[in-house]
Amino acid sequence: MKQELEHFHIGDSYGGNQDWFPTFMMRVGGCGAETACDSSIYFALHRGLTKIAPENAPALNKKDYIRFAYQMRPYLSPRASGIDRPETYVEGYARYLRDRGETRLSMTCLDGAAPFEAARDAVAEQIGLGLPIPTLVLKHRSQNLQDYVWHWFLINGWDDSEHAFMVKAVTYGSCAWLDLRELWDTGYERRGGFVLYHIDDADRPRAE
Repeated sequence: MKQELEHFHIGDSYGGNQDWFPTFMMRVGGCGAETACDSSIYFALHRGLTKIAPENAPALNKKDYIRFAYQMRPYLSPRASGIDRPETYVEGYARYLRDRGETRLSMTCLDGAAPFEAARDAVAEQIGLGLPIPTLVLKHRSQNLQDYVWHWFLINGWDDSEHAFMVKAVTYGSCAWLDLRELWDTGYERRGGFVLYHIDDADRPRAE
């Protein structure tokens, strides 16, 4: 079985790309803000939460996205230690939602120390409800996943293939399928985790 969410394109880019940001700190540490921007645009386009994204969300260009990212920056600003806890993302993005008057969207966290089965079930449930998943990876022992180290990105699909439970990771304007078991088992005591979105009318599957 396989489920994927709709997303959005800006030109040839699958979602936003923090490499576009003109300042060094946002290029190296703007992944939290980028993840929140992509979430906001997704919710505006596909779930009707239009107050939290630019008015021209259906036709965003690169300049529009960069402008939006710098509006998000005060809520999820780059810092020396990074946005290194799911709870920090929740605190920042919740302030943004309050300032935009959006009360239907809330968040909880699934810590990276939770069992793999909890992570797998959370992915299946969230994607089934049409909700992308902000994901934080800190250190990771796998050389295959170094592009995701100390990094925020979205998961917006899953594929329960014969050999592995794969998830669709969205970052840097592209996507890749990753083995969730490998991704979740970082090999370190301190881990990241998921942010789980909740919408008060998310009572039926919305995945495409």
